[in-house]
Amino acid sequence: MKKFITIVMAVFMIAVLAGCGNTSEEEQTNKEVNVSFFTGKVETVDLIDEIIAAYNEQSNGVTVEQEYQNDASNVVKIKFASGEAPDVMTTYEQEFVDQSKYMDLGDMNEWWDRLIPSMKESCTDLNSGKQYRVCTNMTMAGFFYNKKMFAELGLEVATTWDQFVSNLEVIKEAYPDVDPWFIFGEAWHLGHLIEFMPHGYLKAKLGATACKEAMLSNDTEKLNWGAADGAMATFAKNLVDLQNKGLINADVLTATSDNCIDAFVTGKAAMFSNGMWCLSSILEKAPDMADDIGFAPYPAYMPDGVPVVLVAEDSGYSISADTANSAEAKDFLNYLFSAENQKKYAEALGSPSAFKDVDAKWAPQSVVDGVNAAVASATNIGFTNEKPAGFSGDDAGRLVQDLLAGTYTPEEFAKAYEEAWNAGF
Repeated sequence: MKKFITIVMAVFMIAVLAGCGNTSEEEQTNKEVNVSFFTGKVETVDLIDEIIAAYNEQSNGVTVEQEYQNDASNVVKIKFASGEAPDVMTTYEQEFVDQSKYMDLGDMNEWWDRLIPSMKESCTDLNSGKQYRVCTNMTMAGFFYNKKMFAELGLEVATTWDQFVSNLEVIKEAYPDVDPWFIFGEAWHLGHLIEFMPHGYLKAKLGATACKEAMLSNDTEKLNWGAADGAMATFAKNLVDLQNKGLINADVLTATSDNCIDAFVTGKAAMFSNGMWCLSSILEKAPDMADDIGFAPYPAYMPDGVPVVLVAEDSGYSISADTANSAEAKDFLNYLFSAENQKKYAEALGSPSAFKDVDAKWAPQSVVDGVNAAVASATNIGFTNEKPAGFSGDDAGRLVQDLLAGTYTPEEFAKAYEEAWNAGF
């Protein structure tokens, strides 16, 4: 009898433990997890919110929450420093690569196998040869211009700075109420002007890899930021000259991206610098303008320079190396990267997909043809991801704000840029 009771008790305990184990597994499956998604990409906030809502609805307890910050590159530094790094982020800084803050994504073959090879190369860290982010799109940046206005005035796209200034002067004389070149004063945008023009000059002159190496090692002889006749001082001098001649908008320091788009679609601005990410905003406000949207490279502004156009990775995503939610973060990105969502994303953003299996009509054919022609006619450059740790693109943009406010002479600006760059290391 005792033996029988012992066996019954043992079976009962096994059943209880099995039941507990099943409950634990079920709780694990249905656990509530919050995944933070951090971005500075204003153009995609609404669409990403829509995709997040659809993901959360079917995610079995995982809730993704998006946070947008205008000054994202600096805000994320505070988050890393305070131990509150987002699980997933679109901000990417070499500083955090070097500090092992990002998760190595090299084994995510389900993503890389779908990606255009050149885009995987663009996502590869030069120092380690590893991938800490994955991009979903390609983008181009240059000058958007009003083709109808150019045709009326008999203007050709400029390849040199003298031709560029001449075009602006002709526009100003013919249309006194039009801003020939509209520049908006948001720090990221002004920082892009430095990336695409002075940095672009060096990328074309040295070559992409050599320029990256020079930036990473702070090769001052090759970069030569502070020289009175160098790329940075010449860029600043050109910008101030245009400002003094009234060839850029008078409200440059307070103008926003929305102001720029409004001015362009209403014919109050002839040209502006930006990337394909702004195309959807133009077409949303002026769908009939597609055939009048021109796209041109940045003209050569140094004696030994050449026209350049940005052709680079866009919409990059990284995962924090310290996240406790790596599986959930990857699951969300898998959902975001689906061909269906990426087609929607590329068409909403107005930017070609980097995925081979995504067939997106990202722009009207007339725009696509113009962009392809510009890309073929100029030296292609990439983004400057090799900036020093303590000197972001937004920081550079704030120096340009000071330049346009009269705080610096062009020579002083070049010196200030060099000092900020060096201090950033």
